[in-house]
Amino acid sequence: MLDPAVSVIRQLDTLLIDVEEHLEPQGTSGTLWYRGPDDARVIRTRLLAAVHRLSPVGSAYRESAEAVDERGGIEGYVAGQLAGIVRALRDDFAAGYMRTVEELVHADLFADFLEMADELLDKGYKDPAAVLAGSVLEEHLRKLAVRSSLDIETSDGKHKKTDTINADLAKVPVYNKTEQKAVTAWLGLRNDAAHGDYGKYDKGHVEALIRDVRAFMMRHPA
Repeated sequence: MLDPAVSVIRQLDTLLIDVEEHLEPQGTSGTLWYRGPDDARVIRTRLLAAVHRLSPVGSAYRESAEAVDERGGIEGYVAGQLAGIVRALRDDFAAGYMRTVEELVHADLFADFLEMADELLDKGYKDPAAVLAGSVLEEHLRKLAVRSSLDIETSDGKHKKTDTINADLAKVPVYNKTEQKAVTAWLGLRNDAAHGDYGKYDKGHVEALIRDVRAFMMRHPA
């Protein structure tokens, strides 16, 4: 099983290599610029998207990237600043600075369960694998809610529905509406498996569920 942090580092390395391939020195100062405004605009968009996709909400990486993007300026210059933020993000992932001790404990525990789901799936048990991966997601959402000071119980002391917690997390926002919709779909697959609606999904859907839940937990540690 590939460590999610390694996957993130590889994604960032690939992006940074692509960025460097589009750079060339200009003038006597040796400043690096992009070959054309279209190149710079595309790279700028990709760099900003990477920071949003791979860094925690509220982190210095996101705040810095958003500030750079909002200030604007020459496309190549803005893209260069964003590239610096992405390099810092990549290096901090590589150094292991992106997780607290509590997050590491949770991540290790959940990683074990997701690995069990992978093994069940490999042995042909797609339905238990879907239930297990979905249960990991549900518990992770509850931990995200607690970390964000959100209630996980109703006023009468009952457990909140996971869909409600998902909506609450998107309102903070811990993650955006697009991810909220993705979480809703993952929970739907888990419910299909738990309620015996096995014909609504196949092995490929469960593989994607396990992969996407693992990546989601990496983006939003709890």
